[in-house]
Amino acid sequence: MHTGKIKKLIREKGFGFISDTDGTEVFFHKNNLVGIDFSALNENDALEFEVEKSPKGMSAVKISIAKT
Repeated sequence: MHTGKIKKLIREKGFGFISDTDGTEVFFHKNNLVGIDFSALNENDALEFEVEKSPKGMSAVKISIAKT
């Protein structure tokens, strides 16, 4: 399981980018959110996620709010 913060949201297209704790930037799509309303997300929100390889590179899946 990876953790990171939302670096950028592109609301009109339903995706964004997460900055992983190791500094890697990972793409995510709203369809991969688990129990989260995409419209409620903001930049710098902390998330937990898994990473899978996609045709366009690495992508976050099974995304949830990070437990504190």
